[in-house]
Amino acid sequence: MLLLFDIDGTLVQRASGEHAQSLIEALRVIHGVDADPNAVGDTVAGRTDGEIARILLLHAGVSAAAIDECADAVAEETCRRYFERCPADLSERVVPGIPALLAELAGQESLRLALLTGNYEPVARLKLKRAGVGHWFERGQGAFGSDSEDRAELPALARRRAGGGSHSFPREKTVVIGDTPRDIACARADGLRCIAVTTGPYGAEALADADAVVVDPQQLGIALAAL
Repeated sequence: MLLLFDIDGTLVQRASGEHAQSLIEALRVIHGVDADPNAVGDTVAGRTDGEIARILLLHAGVSAAAIDECADAVAEETCRRYFERCPADLSERVVPGIPALLAELAGQESLRLALLTGNYEPVARLKLKRAGVGHWFERGQGAFGSDSEDRAELPALARRRAGGGSHSFPREKTVVIGDTPRDIACARADGLRCIAVTTGPYGAEALADADAVVVDPQQLGIALAAL
């Protein structure tokens, strides 16, 4: 079984502040605009970095053509600034119980762990490395906000990478694990099952469309065993 883990709200909590500021600074450097974070709406949870950047830039009056032309530059500048801002130790921001759960899951030969996140990949890798849990997620696997602005495209890409390029990992053996309705939606877009966790900004009622909703890593382990 392939387990595709979201990061913010699922593996770590309160670890997006430096990340968000790095993106805002990148938009200022590349496009010369002071982006208004409130333009994203009620929450950025579950959106890709590229989607957040696009919303902010459109609100600031930047054309879609200019956004597309400079998307790679924004990603590179965001990552560069995050590498400067990221705290040396994020271990206190790991969701309690996640290290033990990942160690248990990684020890099972029938399971494969990968990331499915809206973070640009360099941001995701550094964030989890500083949190002390990045070593459970193999490079060259998973899917990231740097792969596509559209989160719905990420599960299929992660399955292709897990299949080694010649074929895709089977849908029926793939599970998305996340903390937002957008995690559930991207799973459904690829015909996948999803387990939602309430360790992020959403409660059980908002996550009711998932196959299972759990409150902590211990319950997540039980739900995965049931699958």
